[in-house]
Amino acid sequence: MIFLLLFTAVALCAVTVVCLPLVRGVPMVAERGQFDRAVYRDQLQEVERDVARGVLNPAEAGSARLEIQRRLLAVDAVPRRQVWSEPSPRLAAFVAILVLGGATGLYLHFGSPSLPDAPFNGRLAQHEADAAHGQHMDMHQAAQALEQKLQASPNDGAGWVLLGRTEAMLGDWQKATDAYRQAVGLGRTSPDVMAGYGEMQVLAAGGIVPPAAHAAFTAVLAADPKNEVARYYLAVADAQAGEDKRAIDRWLALAADLPEDSAMREAIGRGVAEAAKDGGIPVPALPKGAAPAPQPQASAAARPGPSQDQMAAAGNMSDAQRKQMIEGMVAQLAAHLQQAPNDLDGWLRLGRSYAVLGDTDKAVAAFARAAALKPDDPGIKMQEFQAMIAGLQPDSPLPPSAVALLHQVATAAPDEPDVLWYLGMEAASNGKPDDARREWTKLLSQLPPDGEDAKLVRTALDALKRK
Repeated sequence: MIFLLLFTAVALCAVTVVCLPLVRGVPMVAERGQFDRAVYRDQLQEVERDVARGVLNPAEAGSARLEIQRRLLAVDAVPRRQVWSEPSPRLAAFVAILVLGGATGLYLHFGSPSLPDAPFNGRLAQHEADAAHGQHMDMHQAAQALEQKLQASPNDGAGWVLLGRTEAMLGDWQKATDAYRQAVGLGRTSPDVMAGYGEMQVLAAGGIVPPAAHAAFTAVLAADPKNEVARYYLAVADAQAGEDKRAIDRWLALAADLPEDSAMREAIGRGVAEAAKDGGIPVPALPKGAAPAPQPQASAAARPGPSQDQMAAAGNMSDAQRKQMIEGMVAQLAAHLQQAPNDLDGWLRLGRSYAVLGDTDKAVAAFARAAALKPDDPGIKMQEFQAMIAGLQPDSPLPPSAVALLHQVATAAPDEPDVLWYLGMEAASNGKPDDARREWTKLLSQLPPDGEDAKLVRTALDALKRK
């Protein structure tokens, strides 16, 4: 009943607004003087703008104003009148019947009076909750699938790194730390992996930099003295150890190297202020940062990732639709790299993305581009090698191109666990058991004796004895 009353009131208000001018009549044509006055007022404003721009001098402007004001007064002296249209009650009645009847008919056909109210705030909150839940579940499922895969292939260093990053996105710092520890134990000691390993330990410890994390960050700086993550957390460690002056010096040096618009500068500023307060010294100002890094025109694709709307949609997608969305984001990254071919991190992410999609050839090509940008990093070439052999059966021989790349990596990093393992596999498949035994024995000496990897290597050595 209340709804019908409200509906009737709204309909009557709408009809009144539409029909009242038809009943009373409306002004049809304005008098000529109204248009003249509008033109003259606009001319006065134009004079002021010309004076501001320097087009007219004050004397010329004064003369122009007087002439325009004279014409405006002459127009105002003419009596004003207005022409109205004739009232049309019949047309008003027809429009009223059409509006009321049409609205009622449409609502009876399409409307649902019994449908409960759905306030926008409530629908928005539910939409965001569903999107977050879908994203969280997708990430959890990905992490669980990766864990199961690593149980079958525990020597997959790249897989452990990926698991660490996935758990970090889920906010499980301890699981991320454990995954990174496995990757480091398998020789994944590139600066980005070691920095991630140290940062996960700090987050798992509630912000405290433990000794193992300190050692990881120190190793990162030895390989990459400009690494921002390691420099920041080593300064945090100094502050926690009471070395306030040293911490401030580290932070200020880092702030000077960061772009002026870097979000890390704000965190550095807070750290410097707290360390200065604890040390009883004046708070120094942050040095001017480096110039902001130039952004390519297609900057939106520089770090492609699902937006909130995409993540909300992904929660309701089929596997095929979700795969199509991922392929679209990978295509955006590939397009960005055509505009920014020196983006090392971008090529690495593109290679990993293609590897996840199972596009081996494109993954190999992307890792090759990354390796060309940083030829002295054996870890990148090892990722290229891993992409080359993806999908091979355990007893299949390594492709010649993969073997050649493996020997390149071995020249730069002969003691890497992955290198030793695959060199042994290559030797065993070519009928060189002594070479395989040498590589695997050396690998076994680097592994924890009770670990799964050590058991796998001992099984491979036993198989050599039976040949």
